[in-house]
Amino acid sequence: MKKNHIAAALVFACSIASGIAHAADTLRFGLEAQYPPFESKSATGELEGLDIDVGNAVCAAAKMQCKWVETSFDGLIPALQGRKFDAINSAMNATEQRRQAIDFTTVVYRVPTQLIAKAGSGIEPTAASLKGKSVGVLQGSIQETFAKAHWENEGVKVVPYQDQNQVYTDLKSGRLDATLVLAPAGQSGFLSKPDGQGFAFVGAPVRDDKILGSGIAYGIRKGDDALKTKLNAAIAKVKADGTIDKYAKKYLGNIDISAK
Repeated sequence: MKKNHIAAALVFACSIASGIAHAADTLRFGLEAQYPPFESKSATGELEGLDIDVGNAVCAAAKMQCKWVETSFDGLIPALQGRKFDAINSAMNATEQRRQAIDFTTVVYRVPTQLIAKAGSGIEPTAASLKGKSVGVLQGSIQETFAKAHWENEGVKVVPYQDQNQVYTDLKSGRLDATLVLAPAGQSGFLSKPDGQGFAFVGAPVRDDKILGSGIAYGIRKGDDALKTKLNAAIAKVKADGTIDKYAKKYLGNIDISAK
C-alpha cells in the first residue's frame, strides 16, 4: 500500500510539474477586440489586426504560445491585476497615469491621435473650436483623458463610450460633432468605410506626452520582472528583423509608427 501511495504521489507531482511547465510556455494576452486595425474580429469570428499579428510574432520570438482573453478596454487593467491574463496587448499607450497601476514593456510602436469631424466643418482640435460641441471618446482611453483635461473645462462636452463603433454611429447620425481617436483606428474603422463618407481628419495630431504616453506597449503587473525581460527581448527581435514594420505597412499604410 505504501508503494502504491508513493507511486500515486509521484504521478500527482509530475502532473503538477507538467502543468506548471505548460503554463510557463503560454502567454495570455488581454484585449478588447473592437478597435480595427489594431484588434478586431473577422466575419468568421477570428481575431485579426496589427496587435494580433505582432503579438503572435512576439510570442514566437519568446518561444511561448499566445492565448487571447477578451474584456472591455476600461476593464483591462483591473483584469490584469486580477490575474485573468498575463499582459495587455490592446493598442494601450504607456502613460504616466497607467504606470501608477501597472508596468509596461519597451514601446512596440507609436501612432498619432487625431480628431475626426465632417469634412469642411471648420472644426479644429482646440478648445475654442470645439466649445459647445460634443466629442465622443472610447471610455478608459487616453483620448478620453486628453479631451477631459484640455477641452471639458472649456465648454466642450466629452462623451465616453464603451464601444468605439457606437461613437461612429452617433457621429454619423449627428448626435456627436467629432471623435478623438488613434489615427489608424479612425481611418480603417470609419473613414475608409461607407459610413465615413463626408468625414475626415481635421487639424494636426494632438500632442501631450504626459497624457498620450510614449507609445504602444504591453501592460504587465508590477514586479513581473521575468516576463518583462522576456517580452522586451522578443520585442527587440521582431523590431530588428523587420516584422513590426511589415505588419505596420499591412495595416497602417504609410503612417510612421517608429517610437521617436
